[in-house]
Amino acid sequence: MSVPAIENPIGLRGRSQELAALERVLATVREGGSAVLVLRGEAGIGKTALLEYAAGRAAGFRTVGVAGVESEMELPYAGLQQLCAPLLGRLDALPVPQRDALSVAFGLREGREGEAPNRFLVGLAVIGLLAGAAEDRPLVCLVDDAQWLDDGSVQVLAFVARRLVAESVALVFALRDLDDGHELAGLPELVVGGLGEPDARALLASAVRGPLDPLVRDRIVAEAHGNPLALLQVRRALAPAELAGGFGLPGGRSLASCLENALHQRFRSLPQDSRRLLLIAAAEPTGDVCLLWRAAALLGIPAGAAAPAEAAGLVEFGGAVRFHHSLVRSSVYATAAAPDRRAAHRALAEATDPHLDPDRRAWHRAHAAATPDESVAADLERSAGRAHGRGGAAAAAAFLRRAAELTPDPARRVTRALAAAQAEIDAGGADQAHNMLAAAETGPLDDLQRARLERLRARLVFSRLRGGDAPRLLLDAAQRLAPLDASLARDTLLEAVGAAMFAGRLSAGPGLREVAEAARAGPPPPDPPRMVDVLLDSMVALIIDGHSAGVAALGHALDVVRQAQESGAGDADRRWLWLAFRVTPEPLAPELWDDDAWYELAAGAVGTAREAGALAVLPMVLTYQACFHVHTGEFDTAAALIDEATAISEATGGAPMMYTSLVLGAWRAEESEALALIGSTVEEVLARGEGRSLSLAEYATAVLYNGLGRYDDALTAATRACRYEDPGFHGWALAELIEAAVRSGRREAAATALEELTERTGAGGTDWARGTEACSRALLSDDDAADALYREAIERLGRCRIAVHLARARLLYGEWLRRRNRRQESRTQLRSAYEAFSRFGAGGFAERARRELAATGEAVRSRTAGADAELTGQEAQIARLARDGLTNSEIAAQLFISPRTVEWHLGNVFSKLGVSSRRHLRSVRSPSGPVTPMG
Repeated sequence: MSVPAIENPIGLRGRSQELAALERVLATVREGGSAVLVLRGEAGIGKTALLEYAAGRAAGFRTVGVAGVESEMELPYAGLQQLCAPLLGRLDALPVPQRDALSVAFGLREGREGEAPNRFLVGLAVIGLLAGAAEDRPLVCLVDDAQWLDDGSVQVLAFVARRLVAESVALVFALRDLDDGHELAGLPELVVGGLGEPDARALLASAVRGPLDPLVRDRIVAEAHGNPLALLQVRRALAPAELAGGFGLPGGRSLASCLENALHQRFRSLPQDSRRLLLIAAAEPTGDVCLLWRAAALLGIPAGAAAPAEAAGLVEFGGAVRFHHSLVRSSVYATAAAPDRRAAHRALAEATDPHLDPDRRAWHRAHAAATPDESVAADLERSAGRAHGRGGAAAAAAFLRRAAELTPDPARRVTRALAAAQAEIDAGGADQAHNMLAAAETGPLDDLQRARLERLRARLVFSRLRGGDAPRLLLDAAQRLAPLDASLARDTLLEAVGAAMFAGRLSAGPGLREVAEAARAGPPPPDPPRMVDVLLDSMVALIIDGHSAGVAALGHALDVVRQAQESGAGDADRRWLWLAFRVTPEPLAPELWDDDAWYELAAGAVGTAREAGALAVLPMVLTYQACFHVHTGEFDTAAALIDEATAISEATGGAPMMYTSLVLGAWRAEESEALALIGSTVEEVLARGEGRSLSLAEYATAVLYNGLGRYDDALTAATRACRYEDPGFHGWALAELIEAAVRSGRREAAATALEELTERTGAGGTDWARGTEACSRALLSDDDAADALYREAIERLGRCRIAVHLARARLLYGEWLRRRNRRQESRTQLRSAYEAFSRFGAGGFAERARRELAATGEAVRSRTAGADAELTGQEAQIARLARDGLTNSEIAAQLFISPRTVEWHLGNVFSKLGVSSRRHLRSVRSPSGPVTPMG
């Protein structure tokens, strides 16, 4: 990658901090590790020069690079393709799914119609390409002007950057701004500031050969704020009189505008043909020299037009067209007259092969159009379909948006505007979606289009706020759709029910029951019903008919979902399978106390989501699976899944799923951390109007305080959690309330909660349900009955997977036995509870059991495992997968990292556990427990 400076090399004087950071990056890679660095600073501050320095110092490395171009931001994976192009010789060495995904993303082959490539497979394929290239020699990837990369490219590169560990690869990005929502936010970064005053003066002196008045020099240095490019352009920006004596300074221009003006003046001083040639080059971001000259020939521009532009130091015409700075390209394009820009794009469109690159041709035709043109709009619509098939949701939205703008027929414009709005919602473009809906609203809408518009508006609200007005808006849209499109109406009703669940107590419109009643009064399901129809009717039955009456319908829906998973759902059913997890916040199995179904659904959903690359759903189902592992006592596994879900959310720009983190923190009894997370979550959900999450936070607080033995606080939290019957965890909250109320002397409150819990557990009828009921009932029973109930609870809970509640039952039974002076029996139960809680990492309950054991007179040995031997969440997950027989490549594919990173982590695992091979991992601990050191 070579991007010459505009005049002289900018120089690296005064950049010791930045140079040291780059040297550390290169040293890390030389030693076999990976490194990532983001250089951030304003235009002209010297970021490109620093990238040039890194390339020059990378002796023995392979270097690849790309520079983002603002006008190319709408073309999916354009930047990533340029970066990876030199490495595509290794494409065939990738696993077939990765190779296919990357080939479709780069347009090397056609994907299946309507199916975008798996973005995670694309990311993993890029990791494979980089890691493969680095096997021969270390690899440095330099990405300039990353703020102008297309969305798909920057998302994948951010995904890759967060997963590089031991691949001998460096990724160095340079960009201007980096707000909290940017894909690269959170990566190691270095702010490139202005030069210090002495260095700025020295650089200015090197640029200005003639006399320079001291007062003028001081003003220039002050206004430049240490920006090297601004200092180097002074000679062209200011007249000799201004430099020598400051006679032109009163009322003069700021140096910022001087820089822009200087570039513009250099461009304007060129012959007309040279200016036209540069404008074509600025309008075509690929740097394709052959395409440039074909377009130039169409406008009658001679080959000699290149020489004056090169002599002026603005551009270089070699194997590719390279502007000497991105500011040159943007200045040339921005200052050109609109007719001239359209002429350049028109020539480029005519010069672009419609068969080899139809999308770029359509893009140029769109920029060349001054008035609506159906032919251009139709081309854009077709390009949108292809962009969507390559996973470029943002590009598809941009093509559709421009297609709508260029559509002359008002009715057809409405159709395209609605399609553009839908694409913008999928791409996360809320503002543009609003604009497209507003544009559609100005056209001649028929009744169905009006109803679809209202549905999209409601979905837009729900995508931003999972509560508030969303239930009312979705319900209104469903009722408008009912006489026009019954299937779409029922789809929308399920979304409305899900929105009402999320909104809970904070709903700004109809409550959950009111929405459910409207759904029941809506269009009947078709025969045979779709999965969405079964899901909708079961949720409505649960809400309206009550838990006992709704269990049968809920169980049927559970069977339908399980069968769809087992049989491999088709695209339509799979979409609703994802919606089952997205709009029913705690899916069906926990509501039925069915731990076997929960296990199967969680594992199946994660596996299917990984295979399908379901971008929006994978963090959700990982969190769902993590919650299952919290209840089975596998806290390390849960934490690893939460970490993976968070990493994926960060890589794709989604909000982290914090709900299981609340519950895990409560069980671990890390009080300050748990309460801080609960507090921040409450603030967020109050702002969103997401009332259901308030109950979840209160339930987590009750678990925390019951574990710590602060029963009055636990009762307060559990009472608040049970005030609203939020589906999914209401039964769990009732059990917490019963224990806290009995321990606080509030037996009447406990008895009332037990009646409600019994209705739910009786309807479920599973060992988990009956065991929970028996344990809660024992707390309120007389001696003989209590003894039998505790034994029943332990027997039933011992037959299911919910290990934390088995340990709770043993703890409660042990406490009860000690208070009746049955010391030896109590020790047996308390010791078992203590060992289980300690193994899980449930600190509060473990300490509670330890205190009770000590009260029986038994000395409790502290469990000591060196902190240096503890595995991280990812190490624990890799250790389990390796113990289960997966190869490094299989583990890498599942966790979206490279095989070499798996190998590196396993080296750490072996060292910490004191083993020497994968075979020895099987003897460390049974698969149900966390991996701990041997010996």
